[in-house]
Amino acid sequence: MPKTELYNMEGKVVGEVELSEELFNAPVNVAAMHLVVRSYLAAQRQGTQSAKTRGEVRGGGRKIYRQKGTGNARHHGNRAPQFKHGGVVFAPKPRDYVIAVPKKVRRLAFRSALTSRLQDGDLIVVDELKLAEGKTRLMAGVLKALKAEKKALVVLPERDENVVRATANLAEAKTSYVNTLNVYDILRAGKLVVTKAALASVEEVYAS
Repeated sequence: MPKTELYNMEGKVVGEVELSEELFNAPVNVAAMHLVVRSYLAAQRQGTQSAKTRGEVRGGGRKIYRQKGTGNARHHGNRAPQFKHGGVVFAPKPRDYVIAVPKKVRRLAFRSALTSRLQDGDLIVVDELKLAEGKTRLMAGVLKALKAEKKALVVLPERDENVVRATANLAEAKTSYVNTLNVYDILRAGKLVVTKAALASVEEVYAS
């Protein structure tokens, strides 16, 4: 069973914690992670872009000049794509960008992401994360002690207002919860800072 060190908020090692074999010692499947990340990013797109084709642009009903004898190219209306105010070739239309990913692949990608974080030494488990008040300097001090100042993803078991408020103004840090944790955020983070309680919840939810 994989293990990792347990830290306190001062960045000192206070013990060791056992990790789920299924979540943190899984085969790393890069293709599955790639597909899930693509799906996540595609789902963020609104798909509301729209432009008019030559058949939808207003005007241009009559032929602009006779077919022969002018020495110019043959044209019908002046709303063809090559003209100013003309329609757009293959105009983008509202569409759904969702990429469907099977549940088994999503779980495989999630396990792969957690395993890769552990293997890279980027998983930091903290015994608890409690702040007296929601001050940015307090959270910055904790992350500095844990050597996670750059692009840290702080995973909480549930919303802690002080921690969320203290992290909000840190450009290199982001908070997440067990029920919102996803492959994209895990892979994008420089360090994954997880409380012991959040780790237990993650293993309970995703290790089945």
